[in-house]
Amino acid sequence: QVQLVESGGGLVQAGGSLRLSCAASGRTFSSYALAWFRQAPGKEREFVAAISWSGGSTYYADSVKGRFTISRDNAKNTMYLQMNSLKPEDTAVYYCAATAPGSPSSWYIESYDYWGQGTQVTVSS
Repeated sequence: QVQLVESGGGLVQAGGSLRLSCAASGRTFSSYALAWFRQAPGKEREFVAAISWSGGSTYYADSVKGRFTISRDNAKNTMYLQMNSLKPEDTAVYYCAATAPGSPSSWYIESYDYWGQGTQVTVSS
């Protein structure tokens, strides 16, 4: 069982950077694979990035490769998404998500049992 709370969203100009945080509370945080998803208005929720429980494996959607970096600090029970070179098409509500304990990383929404409430990221031209 884990509770997730995102923060760090806001308004930024194209080319700028934001760092999102996902603070987690719950037993055995380190056993959860974690991911970021995003949902733009009128669009389906889409995969952004995922990280294994150890942090040793990371995965990115093609649209954000080279610009976004996912990381986690298990000692702080926090996951991060460093977003650089932001584009207007990155505008969305960003959600952090966690699998069931011990489950592997995945790009499928169905693989994630726990979700935060989201944080808005708006990138202006």
